[in-house]
Amino acid sequence: MRRGAHIAVLVSMLAAACAPAPDGTAAKAPRIVSLNPCADAILAEVAPDHLLAVSHYSYDPASSSMGVAQAMRFAATSGSAEEIAKLDPDIVVAATFLPPATERALAAMGYRVVKTGSIASLDDALQQVRDLADLAGEQEAGERLVVQIEASLIAARPLEQEPVSALVWQAGGLVPGEQTLVSDLLRHTGFTNFSAGRGLGQGAVVPLEDVLADPPQVILNAGNGRMQNHPALGKLADRTTEFDTRLTWCGGPTIIAAAARLSEIRDGLTR
Repeated sequence: MRRGAHIAVLVSMLAAACAPAPDGTAAKAPRIVSLNPCADAILAEVAPDHLLAVSHYSYDPASSSMGVAQAMRFAATSGSAEEIAKLDPDIVVAATFLPPATERALAAMGYRVVKTGSIASLDDALQQVRDLADLAGEQEAGERLVVQIEASLIAARPLEQEPVSALVWQAGGLVPGEQTLVSDLLRHTGFTNFSAGRGLGQGAVVPLEDVLADPPQVILNAGNGRMQNHPALGKLADRTTEFDTRLTWCGGPTIIAAAARLSEIRDGLTR
């Protein structure tokens, strides 16, 4: 099936998902406080009417996975048990690194805590959207977002082109490993993960000297550290492009922006 036909099918699915339930009713959804910036962006899309507060990270342009203006439609919390108790949610959505003392305090007060784990692939990311939408009682909204993400991935997939090796280079020289969302996104948009191809795992470091000695075809600068600003990197200026580090963190609607940016970079190589 051609790319245009795939998109047409997904658009029709999106239209169907937007249709109201036959009986016009909707189940009452729980009130939610999110402490996870990745969950913030998903819940703001699929369950905005049930989202009492987002994490304070989403108020910061450097760390938010959605527009700050959108985030500021909601209250923000630093994640303390006292702040959460004042909001009195039905569910608290947190990351796996929620401090044990906070988790114990919330449990003692009777709050349900749901922790979202890390995602290592596009399939994981789509399942995360569905899980959060289901948690909020907004399954149809979750499917609409899934359809939008899938359509963006189809639009970003190159046609009949050889993969290009790309180094996602973060502050401090950190690189993503093979089992990561950004690595899966690279594969989907016509790249190969340069660091994974060298056997480097998540959190490994690629020194500047190694990049200069054996450069990839494309360097995606996803940080603003000493290495990314080193004068010696000027020798590879024609291979280097900026890639917003926020596009490497989260799934959900972030995938749409990340896929579009990677497609733009990939298309620029063939001009």
